[in-house]
Amino acid sequence: MKIGAAVLVALLPLAAQADEGMWTYDNFPKAALKEKHGVTVDDAWLEHLRLSSVRLVEGCSGSFVSAAGLVLTNFHCAQTCLAQISTAQKDYQTEGFLADTLADEVTCPGFEINQLLSIADVSARVEKAVAGRPARERAEAEKAEDLRIEAECASSADVRCDVVSLYGGARHHLYKYRRFQDVRLAFAPEMAIAFFGGDPDNFNFPRYNLDMALLRVWNGAQPLATEHYLRWSATGPKENELTFISGHPGSTRRQFTVAQLEQQRDVQIPDSLLRQAEQRGLLTEYQRRGVEPQRHSMDILLTIENSYKANLGAHHALADPAFFAGLVAREKKLRRLVGAKPESQKAYGGAWDGITAALTRLRGFRDEYYQIEAGRAFSSELFGIARLLVRAAAERPKPVAERLREFSESAIPGLEQAVANPAPLYDELEIALLTFSLTKLREVLGTDHPVVKKVLGAESPEDLASRAVKGTKLHDVAVRKALWEGGPKAIEASDDPMIVLARRVDPDARAVRRRLEDEYEGPLEVETQKLARARFAAYGASTYPDATFTLRLNYGTVRGWTEPGGQVIPPFTDLRGTYDRATGRAPYALPGSWLGRKADLDLDTPFNFASDNDSVGGNSGSPIVNIQGELVGLAFDGNIHSLGGDFGFDEAKNRAVSIHSAAILEAMDKVYRAHRLLKEIRPPR
Repeated sequence: MKIGAAVLVALLPLAAQADEGMWTYDNFPKAALKEKHGVTVDDAWLEHLRLSSVRLVEGCSGSFVSAAGLVLTNFHCAQTCLAQISTAQKDYQTEGFLADTLADEVTCPGFEINQLLSIADVSARVEKAVAGRPARERAEAEKAEDLRIEAECASSADVRCDVVSLYGGARHHLYKYRRFQDVRLAFAPEMAIAFFGGDPDNFNFPRYNLDMALLRVWNGAQPLATEHYLRWSATGPKENELTFISGHPGSTRRQFTVAQLEQQRDVQIPDSLLRQAEQRGLLTEYQRRGVEPQRHSMDILLTIENSYKANLGAHHALADPAFFAGLVAREKKLRRLVGAKPESQKAYGGAWDGITAALTRLRGFRDEYYQIEAGRAFSSELFGIARLLVRAAAERPKPVAERLREFSESAIPGLEQAVANPAPLYDELEIALLTFSLTKLREVLGTDHPVVKKVLGAESPEDLASRAVKGTKLHDVAVRKALWEGGPKAIEASDDPMIVLARRVDPDARAVRRRLEDEYEGPLEVETQKLARARFAAYGASTYPDATFTLRLNYGTVRGWTEPGGQVIPPFTDLRGTYDRATGRAPYALPGSWLGRKADLDLDTPFNFASDNDSVGGNSGSPIVNIQGELVGLAFDGNIHSLGGDFGFDEAKNRAVSIHSAAILEAMDKVYRAHRLLKEIRPPR
């Protein structure tokens, strides 16, 4: 099959061929940037941008944009907060939110923001801890050493330390963060403009969205004083201008073998699509029960719809013969380089077969793992709280190195915050979701499976869900705190039906998790590390690691693209086009604030723009800056072609989609009259 040159070039793992790459801050390719774009960034520029960038632990990015702890991110990243603070009388998701004064800014329950302070290479220490161990023991030894390193680093509750595995485990870096858990909402527009175009426009372009929100980090009784924050550009970006995205891409699979990609294409993604389609149908029907069910399930439904479309795009990419052929060619090239030297072939040549063998073993218990341990069978926030309490009681008394990974010393403050989260939970929704997931447990594993029998007994999924949700006292934060503080004795003595259910399932869940670690994850890591070393031997440090929800920096240019049929897509939309697109009916219905103040707006103001920055999920809320380090945009999406970006980057068509900085200022000034906040962020005139 003939493969386009652009596809092949885009997929080969050589650093400077395109503006591709999610670079760690300690390995940013300054020389390649200067060679291609003729500009230089120094360490001070990088440090300022790093300290101005933040991570929202819920799964997004953001940036400090004022000296008083103001954080710019996306509406959809703050939507959980909006849902939690809404009531039957006031739906902030629909109506938006604006704090008139500092005192009116509202706490976002359970939110945590991290600022990256430093990166340290701890590879030698981790490698020493696992050296000489059999493959099945390496994962456990590595986890124990990671937990020890993190515990030594986490000197207080406001310090978070994570050992991050990079390049398939060939490198281990310690990421040290400053942790902020007092996060408050200052501003968010209405959902109708934040998500204008709804699902039809999602992952498409042109776009007309004000998908933004402003949060504030507090430090004690005062807003956080921030030395490092992004100044706002006076003009915003122009076509062909160099731009940088600093954010936290969640995960990519660009270093996967062909066998792993086939497993994604043929098993993993189709399985996720089927489940998400069923969940979408369930929630769509649930919302027809009334206004309140619609309100308290909206953020979940939008998340599922977004994930479904993202998975669908990823599957289309892997199912495209030319795209997949490019991925095959990438692997063949590395295999040729490895096979060209006998010593390399001996050291690394068996890695591909080893990975394939691990995937084969996984098939034997994959469904059990996802249902029982990964939680597919228990789609309930109340069950999640119960499992957290049950496991915390068992794990916290253990020495740090012997705990489950998620109960590290560095993680404890976040877990305590989750236990104390006062956000409301809704019984009707909990019962509907738990009934669905328990039904799927029986469907997937079979009526006669021991765990199915243990969980359901003589009850139907609906009866069990209803009894557990209506009978539990875990809605009450005081009850949760008492169980957290009471430890193993309190958990064992509890007759709360949700705690009882979590306790009943826990031994089987731990057993299948252990099997995953022993038979799949441990051996897979050994073989993946071999491939990582093979890549280093072939390409040196000119490659970047797959995304890990850690801070990365990418550069690109503002530009459109040409569709295969020849249609040229310009890089900018403007406010005028928003009104032209509006139909008065969802999802193209503008909120009243925008209709009433149309005459006040400069309709030629650029609204959204496309750039060839390399961006994937997790980059939502990332700042886009120019070479001066000024904020020129806010990333919120990608085009439909970017959905193959998990596996490879196509410079010709992959685009990040962002809000133009001028549009944010124009809307805050003339639509929302948010002058208190504008005073903090507006650039000098």
